[in-house]
Amino acid sequence: MEKRDYYEILGLDKNATPDLVKVNYRKMAIKYHPDKNPGDPDAENMFKEAAEAYEVLSDPNKKARYDRYGHQGLRGGQDYHTYQNMEDIFSSFGDIFGGGGSIFDSFFGGSNAGRGKRYSGEPGADIKIKLPLTLEEISEGVAKTLKVRRLVTCSTCSGTGAKSGGKRTCSTCNGHGEVRQVSRSVFGQFINVSVCQACSGTGEEITDRCTDCRGEGRIFGEDKIKIDIPAGVEEGNYIPLRGKGHVGKNGGASGDLMVIIEEKKHAHFVRDHNNIIYNLNITFPQAALGDSVEVPTLAGTDNVKIEPGTQNGTKLRIRDKGIPYLNSSGRGDQYVILHISIPTRLTSKEKELIESLAELDNFSPSQLNNKEKDKNIFEKIKDAFV
Repeated sequence: MEKRDYYEILGLDKNATPDLVKVNYRKMAIKYHPDKNPGDPDAENMFKEAAEAYEVLSDPNKKARYDRYGHQGLRGGQDYHTYQNMEDIFSSFGDIFGGGGSIFDSFFGGSNAGRGKRYSGEPGADIKIKLPLTLEEISEGVAKTLKVRRLVTCSTCSGTGAKSGGKRTCSTCNGHGEVRQVSRSVFGQFINVSVCQACSGTGEEITDRCTDCRGEGRIFGEDKIKIDIPAGVEEGNYIPLRGKGHVGKNGGASGDLMVIIEEKKHAHFVRDHNNIIYNLNITFPQAALGDSVEVPTLAGTDNVKIEPGTQNGTKLRIRDKGIPYLNSSGRGDQYVILHISIPTRLTSKEKELIESLAELDNFSPSQLNNKEKDKNIFEKIKDAFV
């Protein structure tokens, strides 16, 4: 018997997208499913034929060979299977229907999917904790040991929730871990599958509960968890520790521990991305005459040179004294901003000295105003030529 065209079987043309191939195959599979067409060999053949067509057209390489050479370009048993029964198709294309043909069960009450499949338990919740760090710790990286209060496996019952021998097969689901409710409509038989509430999907009932955990298989405890913080982290960064959250219930997977970074306020520095800023107060004589001053850094101290005639707000730069770049080489800089401090209380002698300075040309208000005017004129001339 001559094979039918795969595109014809699925009702497609050669320009069909992969998504459309999948959609049309699913429609064909539901239409010709044997449970919807009991005792109809033609429907079963169409069901198998659609599976073969999908297997070829969903694979780009097989599809390309088929488009060029037709059925002669394909190898039976390698490029497509000769499906003997429904189990073969369910196992081959379970990803389309939610795994193991479960969508067929949901629609038609097939017996392949989910039988004997136990519920994997209730996953444990995640835990979020905040970890305050100093700029020094952030600058160098640091190892921390965290005390975390979380749900842990009950050591008395090893997480089973029952005393020794205190379990039996669930009488509600007969050990399947799920219950099914059948309903019928004009479209066929529908089955709703849900987790068995009597055993929480484990397939077993506890007849003699553990007195420590009261049948949950987990209790609260305090864990010490070590964590390495890399240099260069910043406020709001978080580090996930997989499986270090609350232990799951009834064998469920553990949640995660999310460590969220906070920066402690520093006594001297303000962080600006990977740079740090230090505000340094200097006296008028230092600004006028110049000086060399020792300033703190994240790693100790360093000297900065104040040039004679330094103005208020001058910014000095110390290279490579800032925060390292996260997961990269190099680091930021430290900036020292100079603030000329004006005394608020003066002795008689200090007032006398300052008054004598005010009589000199460089300190007269008129001279300063003239300099400001000259500057403004220069800026205007500069702007005119830009």
